[in-house]
Amino acid sequence: MEPPENQDGRSFMEVINEKYSPENFPYRRGPGVVVVPTVGPQGSPMKDRLNLPSILVLNNCGISRAGDQAGIAAFCSHVMELDLSHNKLHDWHEISKIVANIPNLDFLNLSSNPLAGGALEPRSAEAFSRVRRLVLNNTQVSWANVLLLAQEIPELEELFLCLNEYSSVSASSVACPTLRLLHITDNSLQDWAEVRKFGSLFPSLDTLVMANNNLASIQDDKDILRRLFPNLRSINLHNSGLNRWEDIEKLNFFPKLEEVRLQGIPLLQTYTNVERRSLMIAQLPSISVLNGSVVSDCEREDAERFFIRYHLDYPEEELPYRYHSLVTKYGKLEPLAEIDLRPRCRAQVEVHCEEKVEQVNIRLDQTVAELKKQLTTVVQLSTQRMRIYYIDKCSAFGPEEMKYNTRALHSYSIQDGDEILVVPKTK
Repeated sequence: MEPPENQDGRSFMEVINEKYSPENFPYRRGPGVVVVPTVGPQGSPMKDRLNLPSILVLNNCGISRAGDQAGIAAFCSHVMELDLSHNKLHDWHEISKIVANIPNLDFLNLSSNPLAGGALEPRSAEAFSRVRRLVLNNTQVSWANVLLLAQEIPELEELFLCLNEYSSVSASSVACPTLRLLHITDNSLQDWAEVRKFGSLFPSLDTLVMANNNLASIQDDKDILRRLFPNLRSINLHNSGLNRWEDIEKLNFFPKLEEVRLQGIPLLQTYTNVERRSLMIAQLPSISVLNGSVVSDCEREDAERFFIRYHLDYPEEELPYRYHSLVTKYGKLEPLAEIDLRPRCRAQVEVHCEEKVEQVNIRLDQTVAELKKQLTTVVQLSTQRMRIYYIDKCSAFGPEEMKYNTRALHSYSIQDGDEILVVPKTK
């Protein structure tokens, strides 16, 4: 539904009344749509209305205010998930009126509402106390309001703050111990000092998604990283600014880290795809999932052996720490032999015709008919007057007649030194 032209927008209850009016559901039956029994007095908001689904999507409806709170309480008491993205909500007090009257609300999406200038009072923030998953993408909500919400929501588990133009965040003396997922992609966080604050704010953080932030480096040492992020299991640093292997090695200091996403970083731009994955796996021995793909035991061993050979020619002072631990594990490996597995395209063969023997270089991508044409000048016979045989010098079998003119020569596995026997046809 398109938002109305009225710049002041509509109320939450207006949209519900319109979207779930009985006139829009003449049969009042079907999955997720049931009639509310008329049990209230005349004029009750429950009279002759439809029950709303427990997952309520009202995005892009031009909503700017709550409207009748009694109506919200009557119709939304069972709603568990509410999507109010792409509306005109800018007043936290109005949003709190909606949320306060939905007692079972678990998930709330306020993305793309203009919340940049809205002041959030503690009393209004209390209305969000039952929400466990909160989405505030592209709202430009202030970090101060984020902290207030985190303090007032005792069981907040997932928080989405993408596209909010954060370049810095402030610390707080009050932590949010229940948050497990922080999704803060597409912001402007460059300094690890800002990321460090997430560890203090969210001590139970399990998953940190920071893609498309130009993070320059990981600056803390092992003890600090272990203390700040004791439960971090997954981190996404796609398209960050990391450009040193030392930063990759520091990922090993997160004690429970097992999944890493690291694509599009400057450090890896000069490597091939195989080199990137192998070098990363070898540097991160505890990681079980890299860029969404499971790392098998076999792949890890191959990567670690590749890592040793890759650094064989490096000066001693430039060898990474991981190199020495892998040499202890596998020994100092020799370089792999270079084997050319490309198919041969030519062969030097002996052409025998009666008493005549001549060395001829032939193309293996041609057909038997084309070979016969090449041999006409060698044996002075027309193609119609010759029969040709292939003799494999390494085989115990006798000559094989090359009778099929369209057959490609490479299918005979001809090698240098093999023979082609030309026999004139008798009249």
